[in-house]
Amino acid sequence: MLFIGLLVYLPLGENAGPAGASSGGALSPFSPGLREHPGGKGASSPASIRPGPHPRIAIVVDDLGYEPARDAAWLQFPEKITFAVIPFGPSSRKIAKSAHERGFSVLLHVPMEPDGQVNDGTSGFRLRRGMSGAEMEELFSRMLQDVPFAVGASNHMGSAFTADPEAMSLYTAMLKEKGLFLLDSVTTGRSVAVASALRAGIPAAKRDLFLDVDPDPEVMRRRWAEALSLAKEKGFAVLLCHGRADTLQVIQRFLPDLDAEGIRAVTLAELLSGSG
Repeated sequence: MLFIGLLVYLPLGENAGPAGASSGGALSPFSPGLREHPGGKGASSPASIRPGPHPRIAIVVDDLGYEPARDAAWLQFPEKITFAVIPFGPSSRKIAKSAHERGFSVLLHVPMEPDGQVNDGTSGFRLRRGMSGAEMEELFSRMLQDVPFAVGASNHMGSAFTADPEAMSLYTAMLKEKGLFLLDSVTTGRSVAVASALRAGIPAAKRDLFLDVDPDPEVMRRRWAEALSLAKEKGFAVLLCHGRADTLQVIQRFLPDLDAEGIRAVTLAELLSGSG
């Protein structure tokens, strides 16, 4: 298998924030105020990854699949990125297929049980603590069918689920069977996701920073600068952002910095495999 023996082992925070309501007034997995809130940056842990000739950054765009026009705009992104797609949305299948055809990586962005009650529209299809392996397999397989070409899986929320060793053991064993790698969005400092992935023998990464926890462009500029500095220091960085229209506009203004700093944008799959 392409990724065996590679582990990206990074930091702490949460994987969501306000991103705008879906059309028609229904709750969507990115409606304002309905999600667990991400942190910004945590202390990096040692990484085991093939060194490359250039520092690399993997940009992962979260929460795609529920706003067709907004999602489609990210397909024109001029650098390599990774699409994290929530299943069962109006554009989940289409955006996953289109992203794959454009040469981007696709992740299944798996709704998982949070701490407390979060009404974001995914409550009917979250992985939860206490599920049997068969229950988890049935639900996850349906999700995977709705997000074609996924090469890995990340967590949407999940502060309760990713902190549960038994649940994560079942989950990472399932990922191994399906040939998928893991990205921990780090929605809690208690996450055991990467440790579980190590025991299961699958490649894994943690996010380093979340770009748009605060949508203010100046705050995003500072987080972007932190990500580039980290990439140069460690040789790589994993940067998450929401799939919002304003984030797309702002991040595209930052892209000339990559050439100026000698940093290469790669997909998460490339970063894990050392092929980027």
